[in-house]
Amino acid sequence: MSSANGGDSRAAPTTSPAASLLHLTQHEREEAWVVAIHGAFDLDSAPLLASALQDAATTHTMVVVDAVGVTFADSTVLNVLLNFHRGHRLRLARPALQLQRVLEPTGADKVLDIRPTVEDAIT
Repeated sequence: MSSANGGDSRAAPTTSPAASLLHLTQHEREEAWVVAIHGAFDLDSAPLLASALQDAATTHTMVVVDAVGVTFADSTVLNVLLNFHRGHRLRLARPALQLQRVLEPTGADKVLDIRPTVEDAIT
């Protein structure tokens, strides 16, 4: 499927009841792959994010996670982001307050490359 900017676009299906609270979309933007996450991310739904990030890394050197739509995040999603960051070029854009509440106390906000907008994350 093509996005409005001519790039590839994918919506990840959800399979578990917990994952039904989750919505994840992906698209190419310039030279980056953007994974936009919406909803609750926990032990049940974090593997969906991990899989999307790994898939993105097979075709793109830059992966941007647009996290403005996160309504819940626990340490599981933090581990997914940090583990992916260790081996790939990852930028986190617009982290929602719920995600910031996990990032800041752990110091992950100092480790991850966090940008105020998706545009800033891509450039």
